[in-house]
Amino acid sequence: MSESAVLEIHDLVVHFETRRGFRQRTTVRAVDGVSFDISQGEILALVGESGCGKSTIAMSVMRLLAPTSGHILVEGRDLASLRGRELRRARQRIQMIFQDPFGSLDSRQTVYESVAEPLVVHGLGRQGEERRRRVLAALDLAHLRPPERLAANYPHELSGGQRQRVAIASAMVLEPALVIADEPVSMLDVSARAGILRLMMDLRDRTGVSYLFITHELAVAWMVADRLAVLYLGRVVEIGTSPEVVAHPAHPYTRALLEVTSGDGELGEGAVLAGETPSASRVPEGCRFHPRCPLYAERGQPEVCRTQDPTLCGVGRAAPGEREHLVACHFPDTDDRGAP
Repeated sequence: MSESAVLEIHDLVVHFETRRGFRQRTTVRAVDGVSFDISQGEILALVGESGCGKSTIAMSVMRLLAPTSGHILVEGRDLASLRGRELRRARQRIQMIFQDPFGSLDSRQTVYESVAEPLVVHGLGRQGEERRRRVLAALDLAHLRPPERLAANYPHELSGGQRQRVAIASAMVLEPALVIADEPVSMLDVSARAGILRLMMDLRDRTGVSYLFITHELAVAWMVADRLAVLYLGRVVEIGTSPEVVAHPAHPYTRALLEVTSGDGELGEGAVLAGETPSASRVPEGCRFHPRCPLYAERGQPEVCRTQDPTLCGVGRAAPGEREHLVACHFPDTDDRGAP
């Protein structure tokens, strides 16, 4: 892990118990042993299909879900063990931007009230003028100008892009160290998407905030993220710098995601993986990707894929000062990078 890490996740596990009928119980392994870290000012993107565990990780970091096991360290403090007032204080350093800019804002509150609410909850800026100054500064930071006029508006008077900027201002008003952005542009049109992504990167450059950027669109992740972590069925199967992962994908699932992603981030005409993603309550033995893996069939269905769950191992040779490229595969693609 990096010495300058804002967020460190160690072996995070989130399981849910469900009941079928009166007696049969099933364990849903939503997140099944995930580890990664984010340095100050870094953008790490979690990428994968729906149901792979991306949002569950985000909710666990926010402590909106209690982890089954593992550690979640924010600036060195383990959120998994905090309760009450200590947890509330730690949450000041983490904020979240939700997917839906229409549903994340209270239609009865003005823009000013929405952005001021985190300050009220945490008892900050108790003097009226101090609170107003911080709210207007956050609106200006989110490029909502002039902030004095827009502060009096209600959500229905704003466009989708403006609403998401209000949500960003509400997150930034507490001056957090980490912002979790859960599919922040998936419900916006193309022009609004570009503006929001530019804003987020500008805020990173101006304030040094770190992002955990969650998306199912690999093209979007590649544009904004310093590193990519590819998830499949509750596990990280590949992680590395964005240029390295996109240029030299070592896991067959990452290669499949790249093949079906066109330049605009939508599904294209490329190869499609066989079958459906297994249920998180019925995770396959061995490598969890092997039932859909083209390499598994090409190599004659090797026993190691059916029986042994691969761990993350380095591939290639990282440049000086560059984060290592890791992949969880028994037969990673290491062409042109040397032996793993």
